[in-house]
Amino acid sequence: MATSVMGRGGNFRGRKQAEGGFSLIEVLISMVILTVGLVSLLGVFGLAMASTQTSQQDMIAKQLANEAYESIVTARNSSQLNWSQINNAGSCGSGSDPSSGGIFLPSTSTNPTFYPIYNSGADGIVGTCDDTVAGEQTLEEPGPDGNYGDADDVMLPLTGYQRTVVISPLYDASGNMVASLRSVTITVQYTTPRMTQQRTYTLNAYISQYQ
Repeated sequence: MATSVMGRGGNFRGRKQAEGGFSLIEVLISMVILTVGLVSLLGVFGLAMASTQTSQQDMIAKQLANEAYESIVTARNSSQLNWSQINNAGSCGSGSDPSSGGIFLPSTSTNPTFYPIYNSGADGIVGTCDDTVAGEQTLEEPGPDGNYGDADDVMLPLTGYQRTVVISPLYDASGNMVASLRSVTITVQYTTPRMTQQRTYTLNAYISQYQ
């Protein structure tokens, strides 16, 4: 009988040792690992939010460049501009440069001049000399109701954006100027409060004298 009681006592002590929990050091190590993982996860969320913001600014810059090029092509197709007018002006004092007949804001490939994002002027063409009196362009976003064209729409000024349109002659392999073809380079520079460096979007295209 005594032997049987001792056997039960021995099994109880062995079972009690097997049910032992984690030590304090093991708990601390687990907490450190968990904290490092949570901090890394928060960093990923911050990076994702910054990328979303940057993507929106990149999209706006691309739209502004496309807007300027499409305006030039539309004016050419509708015969609103003659071929000599599709050039940069030397100055905008008289609205066009007498030597070149260009009506686009002064800028060159070697010394590009960036301007605020103006509304199109009386000629309806983006990037021309008469834009300077038309005021700066704003970006319209829907208000709380999520619909455009309502009284609660939000108008955001494009103060962090600048654009230049450079129209240059093209030359063939022999160095002769191609009279019926020109290059169009539209560059948009932009910054936002969350961006530490200035970003640039460039659109390179060509325009022909003929449709």
